[in-house]
Amino acid sequence: MRELVVLSGKGGTGKTSVLGSLAALAGRAVLADCDVDAADLHLLLRPEIRTREPFFAGHEAVIRHTACTGCGDCVPVCRSGAITAGNGTFTVEPLLCEGCGLCVRVCRDGAIAFPSRRCGELLGSDTRFGPLVHARLEPGGESSGKLVAQVRREARRLAAELGVDWLLVDGPPGIGCPVIASLSEATAVLVVTEPTPSGLHDLERVLELCHHFGVPARVCVNKWDLHPALTAELEALACSRQAAPVGRIPYDLAVTAAQVQGRPVIELGGPAAEEITRLWERLQTIGGASGS
Repeated sequence: MRELVVLSGKGGTGKTSVLGSLAALAGRAVLADCDVDAADLHLLLRPEIRTREPFFAGHEAVIRHTACTGCGDCVPVCRSGAITAGNGTFTVEPLLCEGCGLCVRVCRDGAIAFPSRRCGELLGSDTRFGPLVHARLEPGGESSGKLVAQVRREARRLAAELGVDWLLVDGPPGIGCPVIASLSEATAVLVVTEPTPSGLHDLERVLELCHHFGVPARVCVNKWDLHPALTAELEALACSRQAAPVGRIPYDLAVTAAQVQGRPVIELGGPAAEEITRLWERLQTIGGASGS
């Protein structure tokens, strides 16, 4: 089983659109959406959810009013201002509580509980292209890196159980903790970039990250024909970092039409779909006998 993680140094480069079409081309694959902060792969794959599992990370303070004597010692130590008083009753605003636990320590009456915080849920779904493991992070939810790791563990378990050839992962944008959690120990990374100055800058950052973790990278330039000269710069940068350029996807209005319909562009056809098909053929060498 080979694990391909699709990344982008920034949001909006077309990463999820490319991954959706690769899923349609893969045949036998397990899919994972690790962009838990802003998941959108489901918009293309229309999954049917079959399992839900709550995700807990960190803690939050909860005042037990039956035990609280109203001393107010907890208020000045809460630097996030989460504890308020009204009509002699102290309460904690969950969205402001940072889970530091200091109020629990100073409460002389033991009136503050400190339960685990529910931050989201892990989802298992069926799509017309194969099983999908994804997640939803609650508004203000934390520890998205931990949730990403949980998504990947479940996706890997399912891929091994089913004996599929590919695990295709839609990774988060950027280079932060969720990205690191999504790419560690992957077979290879496909970086989708765009011919803009920010695309050039962010490609350099994400390739440095891949190099640091020892994960081979390939590069695909989306909408390459909007700036051919900058596309050449992107590919030169990729080659200098031992990341082979493997695709040039042209600007194609069929991509927008497919997004409106909630379908991968590969199902509509057109220049972009044709290049993504060629891209998938080039990716077949990943994880071969040479280990490249």
